[in-house]
Amino acid sequence: MNRRRWMTGALSTALAATVAACGQAGTSIAHQARRMGEGLTRRSQRLILPRDALAPTYSRAQISPDFKANGSIDPVASDYLALKAGGFADYRLTLEGLVERPLSLSLAELRARPAQTQITKHDCVEGWTSIGEWTGVRLETLLDEAGLKPEAKYVVFHCFDALDQQEGGERYYESIDLVDARHPQTILAYGMNGGTLRVPHGAPLRLRVERQLGYKHAKYIKRIEVVDSFANIGRGRGGYWPDRGYEWYAGI
Repeated sequence: MNRRRWMTGALSTALAATVAACGQAGTSIAHQARRMGEGLTRRSQRLILPRDALAPTYSRAQISPDFKANGSIDPVASDYLALKAGGFADYRLTLEGLVERPLSLSLAELRARPAQTQITKHDCVEGWTSIGEWTGVRLETLLDEAGLKPEAKYVVFHCFDALDQQEGGERYYESIDLVDARHPQTILAYGMNGGTLRVPHGAPLRLRVERQLGYKHAKYIKRIEVVDSFANIGRGRGGYWPDRGYEWYAGI
């Protein structure tokens, strides 16, 4: 862990020096440098930590009494409202894109797959943390069912919610690479703290990718798309917040 902190700090220092040297006239160069630093951070973290290294887990006694709901907490899109009104009985998750066998699964069918429960800490980029218990199906299970094509590189989560909370607004989306998609703690959660996942926390289905910051944990998942590039999705940077300047890789 000390080595990891040192390497991350060294990369951040080098990046800051590069950005400072660019000045206002070199913002595009500064942006490229920041992206390069992000890639180096990702590669260095994966060099140091095994791909299957687990995020810390906790006891039930350590679960936060009030797990903060953040960002979008009650989507207003008409398709989501219709599903919510019916208790999500008509919800279906689609998994499509660069797969051999596209899937369309109801919540009952998702629950019929082997379930995994984990108690983990949610780290928000705003600085707060909460501990919760999550139950769901491993993403890897569904990817194996669908069968990835050789050119597959990323898994994109398209969501019902729009952070501006306006009908027709830009929908939230996020993405991870296949390393994180196949991590043993990466699940699609339909349960929280022993009960059904509630709307403020992402019902009917949300991502838990435990080795990344909270904005990567997409809520209100509508469909999953496997792609080889982000070029034709959103603004091309792999997520709603990365499109607005956040780092795409948010490993912790």
